[in-house]
Amino acid sequence: MAAKKILMLVGDFVEDYEVMVPFQMLLMVGHNVSAVCPGKKAGEKVATAIHDFEGHQTYSEKPGHNFQLNATFDEIDATTFDALVIPGGRAPEYLRLNDKVLAIVQHFAEADKPIAAICHGPQILAAAGVLKGKTVCPYPACGPEVVIGGGTSLPPSDTFDNAHVDGNLVTGPAWPAHPAWIRAFLEVLGTKIEA
Repeated sequence: MAAKKILMLVGDFVEDYEVMVPFQMLLMVGHNVSAVCPGKKAGEKVATAIHDFEGHQTYSEKPGHNFQLNATFDEIDATTFDALVIPGGRAPEYLRLNDKVLAIVQHFAEADKPIAAICHGPQILAAAGVLKGKTVCPYPACGPEVVIGGGTSLPPSDTFDNAHVDGNLVTGPAWPAHPAWIRAFLEVLGTKIEA
């Protein structure tokens, strides 16, 4: 397996598990992951938030870990990357206001490169205008944005542990979907893991 060069778009209050787990797992299987945040440089950190499902009408939020960036946003060239990962949390709601973020997402979609987005990550995809004709499994509160963006929104399973693949796009509703979401993303990347 040839290592892939993967770009991860993060921001302050990205969901803790949704940045930490995929970042570490993709490194573990041998891929190169560059985690970047607009306005920040390699070595700087973003705050994370832990979103949990505790029986309320929506998720609860608690402080998470600080996540250290390993690349500088202003120095990246999207054309040199093989795939894109967009974690959820609160970061997507403001990252989608950044024109360079949208241009990066549009590059990956137009080049038909693998894109993995989880939870609120599809907010960025909708803002970038890349969901027309796509079927997505977002966090339910982001479903209307997927539809407005021209896509079809699938409901999550009762346990939020499902993922969906539509061509180069792999989506999942929240961090409980990590096993299915990351497994599907690795398959789209062409990563073979043998037991």
